[in-house]
Formats: sequence, C-alpha cells, structure tokens
Amino acid sequence: MQLIPCPIDGLKLVQLAVHGDTRGFFVERYHKDKLAALGIGEEFVQDNHSRSAPGILRGLHYQHTPPQGKLVGVIRGRVWDVAVDLRPSSPTYGQHHGVELTGENGLLFWIPPGFGHGFCVLGDESADMLYKVSGLYNAAGEGGIRYDDPDLNIPWPLENPLISERDQNLMRFEEYRKNPPVWYSIAY
Repeated sequence: MQLIPCPIDGLKLVQLAVHGDTRGFFVERYHKDKLAALGIGEEFVQDNHSRSAPGILRGLHYQHTPPQGKLVGVIRGRVWDVAVDLRPSSPTYGQHHGVELTGENGLLFWIPPGFGHGFCVLGDESADMLYKVSGLYNAAGEGGIRYDDPDLNIPWPLENPLISERDQNLMRFEEYRKNPPVWYSIAY
C-alpha cells in the first residue's frame, strides 16, 4: 500500500498492490497495520456495500453523530468520488477533491469525519462500492448538502445525472454554514 497525496488535509488516497495474471487478480483491500502506517488508524465498525446503476449520482452525505469516516473503494465499474471539507475552522472549508475509483485501479479513498461525500457512476456499467466506516449508522445524526450547490461548484462529469428525491431536497451550503453540526471540532 502506498499513500498518494491529496490537496486537502485529512483526505488520503491509497494505492493498493494489485497482483494479476491471465487467471485474474488478487488484492489485499484492508490491512489494519499497513493502513495505520499510512495514517488511517481508525477502528472500523461497519462494512457497507452499495450498487448504483449507470448515471446515478448520490450525495453529498455526512454523519455527525456519531462522526463517521469512510474508507471507500470500487470493486466493479467506475465512479467519480468526491469529498467536500465541511470543517468550518479548516483552511480548505468548502473545497472539494474528486478521484476516479474503478474495479481495476486499486485505489481506496479515506474520507475522515468532517467531510461530505458523494459519487456518480461513470460509463454504462453499474458500480459496486465497498466502504468501511468508523461510526455506526445513525439516521438521526446524518445530513447532506446538494450535489449541485453553486457555492461548492463541483464539476460532476455527468450531464443529466439521476438523483433521488431525498438528495434533490438536501440543504444548500449557505444553510449549512449558518448552523454546522457540533462535529466540526474534530482534530485534523
């Protein structure tokens, strides 16, 4: 495992060693000690697997109670994965970073607590994502910001994404700035 620098403090991109030949491939997707050596030492308490159809865009979601970080990877298909810094005291507050994750490129994206997360499916194939989370899911402690918020200006690579009704009704970043959740005091 190797660390690839990200422009926003706290975000980490991990390059996995993918061993392949004509039979297929093998990849070690999680190794507690190796990830800790790269600065990802969280205790993961839940694994999630999601499948999204072509053209789907999900997000931007976050969970503040309990604070939840995500170690995200794709095992099939392609996604454009985006993290937005939602920590009001951060010098990169409101900035985003995106990366393409695929079933073949062997990348994991660490999105710590204090960030919003969203992704869209690229190409004509559904995408399967696996992610480990550092806080158990709590519907009462989650929130979200609209994917197309003009203040965030995220360049999504889809012209007409398919968005759930829930995600279409998320708050604007301007509303979030007026009353951010208490989890913004997380160290970074």
